[in-house]
Amino acid sequence: MLRKLPLVAALLVLLTFVFAAPAAAIRFGNPDDGEHPYVGELLFYVPDYHDSRFDDPGGWFTCSGTLVDATHVITAGHCTFGVGLNGHSTTHNGADTTAAEGGVGGNDIWISFREQPDFSILPPSSTFGRDENPDRYQAWKNALNASSEWHRGTATPHPLYDDNLFFAHDLGVVTLHSAVHMSKYGDIAPLDWLDRYANTPKNTHRFETVGYGLELVQGKKEFGGDTRMQAHPMLINLKSNPADSYIVLSDNTRTGGTCFGDSGGPTFDNTSSNLVVAVTSWAQNTNCTGKAGVYRIDQPDDLAFLASFGITP
Repeated sequence: MLRKLPLVAALLVLLTFVFAAPAAAIRFGNPDDGEHPYVGELLFYVPDYHDSRFDDPGGWFTCSGTLVDATHVITAGHCTFGVGLNGHSTTHNGADTTAAEGGVGGNDIWISFREQPDFSILPPSSTFGRDENPDRYQAWKNALNASSEWHRGTATPHPLYDDNLFFAHDLGVVTLHSAVHMSKYGDIAPLDWLDRYANTPKNTHRFETVGYGLELVQGKKEFGGDTRMQAHPMLINLKSNPADSYIVLSDNTRTGGTCFGDSGGPTFDNTSSNLVVAVTSWAQNTNCTGKAGVYRIDQPDDLAFLASFGITP
């Protein structure tokens, strides 16, 4: 089930809703096999979401993200907006849609950098009664906090992020509460890096997209597991809208592509690079069979936002 965000221009946000055990893996991709240990799966709680199984609001979601230094993860803006703060809403009365008004600074967000994150520590949602959604939050929070695998953080979306226009300014940062040291991290693309591909023939350059999203969606059936996967899509075109910029990548059986749960995951400049040029943002249809949009992070406003956290190319 998708997080219930407004659909704009028939675009669907690539976010996975977590039931008893979440689903995830890149569509028609390949196992990552340890190539990108700094790419992880995010799990977060949104207090304003109404889950039909419970009387009280509150829902859990997964996204993907990239560790760019010991304490910062970059992901999509829609994966960081409205995250709870110790179980409480960060929006005013649960109604705000823009980062300028609220939805910022939630700490109910965790990330695992395992190739296959362990969700077995979470009691199944089915074990909680209709009036026990707050108990589910407490149980899951306690299990995640007690785990050495899952790292808690604070979520901040781009200051211009608007939930009603989620594909514009769709960038977010998670500041980890404790450092995660690795021998290598993702790097940030410099200003206008992607412009060099504006006139490139379609099949001459392959990007590398990584994430934990679904492998296949057929009607209401979802296939795949929470496993870090990679695909090598080609550029369809560079696009701009009145608010911001993104690029469109292929999504098919020949190149592989993104699906629900890959939101926020990185698109690297090429198959041997750790240079992040974009984060996964949207899909054209509910079966993940069309083209996919990734939000480019090489624009002035995005680089300024990242620089406010000390994240620079």
